[in-house]
Amino acid sequence: MIRVHNEWDKLREVFVGTAEFANNPIKGVDLHAINHADKDSIDNVYEGYYPEQVIEETKQDLDILAQSLKTFFDIKVHRMKPAENTKIFQTPDWMSDGYYTFCPRDSVTVIGDTIIESPMTLRSRYFETFGFRDQFIDYMKDGGRWISAPKPRLRDDCYQRDSLDELTLTNVEPIFDAANILRCNNDILYLLSNTGNKLGAKWLQNFLGDEYKVHVLENIYSYIHIDSTIALLREGLCLLNPERVNEDNMPEVLKSWDKIWCPPCEDIGYYGNFNHASTWIGLNLLSIDENTVILDKSQVKLRKLLQKHKIDSVPLQIRHSRTLGGSFHCVTADIWREN
Repeated sequence: MIRVHNEWDKLREVFVGTAEFANNPIKGVDLHAINHADKDSIDNVYEGYYPEQVIEETKQDLDILAQSLKTFFDIKVHRMKPAENTKIFQTPDWMSDGYYTFCPRDSVTVIGDTIIESPMTLRSRYFETFGFRDQFIDYMKDGGRWISAPKPRLRDDCYQRDSLDELTLTNVEPIFDAANILRCNNDILYLLSNTGNKLGAKWLQNFLGDEYKVHVLENIYSYIHIDSTIALLREGLCLLNPERVNEDNMPEVLKSWDKIWCPPCEDIGYYGNFNHASTWIGLNLLSIDENTVILDKSQVKLRKLLQKHKIDSVPLQIRHSRTLGGSFHCVTADIWREN
């Protein structure tokens, strides 16, 4: 079954990522503009596999997540297939090596009954969706709908660092990570940021047609993805990051909703110099249904706040979520939510 209408229906089938072969890719204008825009130089940015401790401990945490989804919630779980990410590949315009298959949320979304592969921002993630490929072929054989957005060329003019007051992702061609998207039935929230441009939103709206409305969210959070800024918990209730969302930039769709303002998240730290997410990664939760979420076990204040709204939290951990740049929403990609 391939069907997802929103972020809170009962989860029945999901992909979970892997930390195996997680890699810091070779340097390029894309990496500088998107991941390190605040640095004058990235000459000293580390290249190569993440430390073994990070990979092994994260593999353990992801295995526990996958087993918990199966055992406690009877959810069908698929695992991303890792790739040897230090292998060099190239197009006519550039060369790179790979990144990781840790965050399946970034590269694929399901809207309605269609799997959509996104035209991703970083060159190192160009072939990341191959980690889904075998299972997607099985879906297709069974009649599943599956499409890939046009592959972007990702030439140098797709990025800029001349004015850091503007987005570093330009509007040359449709580009977006799937993690820029939240689904709210027929309303699709699309974050305009350094990982999603206006042409990406235009392509998505054209593809989805009149049945859906793509709402472009501007001036909320320019860095990367939406899921440490807004979480849709159930119809009429959302969790918001108070450092990024306010009454002036509130998405129109959410103005009439009840709002939970996330308390400051506990800082779980990061390994060495690998700081790839802020403390707000603690907001990055996975909804099992409209009354249950999986949340980092260190976020006690948030868990108590959710309880007041009759939402139970399952406390698990991803010890290196700040190091690798993803927590429970990031490391999963829902394929079927029962409506």
